[in-house]
Amino acid sequence: MMGVALTIAGSDSGGGAGIQADLKTFQELGVFGTSALTAVTAQNTLGVHGVWPLGPEAIRAQMDAVFADFDVAAAKTGMLFSGEIIGEVAAGLAAAGNPVLVVDPVMIAKGGAHLLREEAIAAMRDKILPVATVITPNIPEAEVLAGMAIRSAQDMEEAGRRLIAMGAQSVVVKGGHMEEEKRACDLFMDGRGERIWLSAERIRTKDTHGTGCTFSAALTAFLAAGEPLEKAVGGAKRFIHAAISDGLGLGGGHGPTNHWAYHRAGNALKGEVLIDS
Repeated sequence: MMGVALTIAGSDSGGGAGIQADLKTFQELGVFGTSALTAVTAQNTLGVHGVWPLGPEAIRAQMDAVFADFDVAAAKTGMLFSGEIIGEVAAGLAAAGNPVLVVDPVMIAKGGAHLLREEAIAAMRDKILPVATVITPNIPEAEVLAGMAIRSAQDMEEAGRRLIAMGAQSVVVKGGHMEEEKRACDLFMDGRGERIWLSAERIRTKDTHGTGCTFSAALTAFLAAGEPLEKAVGGAKRFIHAAISDGLGLGGGHGPTNHWAYHRAGNALKGEVLIDS
């Protein structure tokens, strides 16, 4: 039976991030995608030009409708925007028995627009992290959530420990913002002490819009398909590395990643990502 994945996130009218990127990724990885829209954005490769959040009751109604009719194998959250929305999403997840959950703590868009209100950060820590199977922050997001500066691999490990102490079962601290490094290195950690480093050649490109959404969606898709967590993380790393490597060259700003690239690259991609436990 085909796995079903749910994305709870905002819409990107430019198609490179948010719900659009999530559903494209689900489709590419062979799982059926469902969605609960949290906000509408007017957005393109040049930036976010407007944000209109939906009411919490509308978001909850979408979640309830999906959970009532589909056997959701894994869910993910993206842009949640406000503390009120986070509270309603957490309640909806609890009512559904808290399914396998990937949390992408979307805070700031590529162009700098804030997609999570300041007051919502505490709600993220208190209501979403404790029910997360895995949380996937980039360096700036991990710094905010963990309350510390991250300048080294040792800092990434400490941030991971802090996030797990807040209740997340596991974490992937993504190191793409460590610009001085020749390779893009991500750290997977879980509450049992498992630690895996995943690295790939750093691709110098402006086509990086939606990388966080795409990585977390790929991870969700692999989990929905029944892959164990550690294998799913490796698969997601390979998926996003392919998507960044084979840019589409669209738009005048930070272009979208290529969601078709993973299958185009095929098995040749496996040697590009190094996994070290």
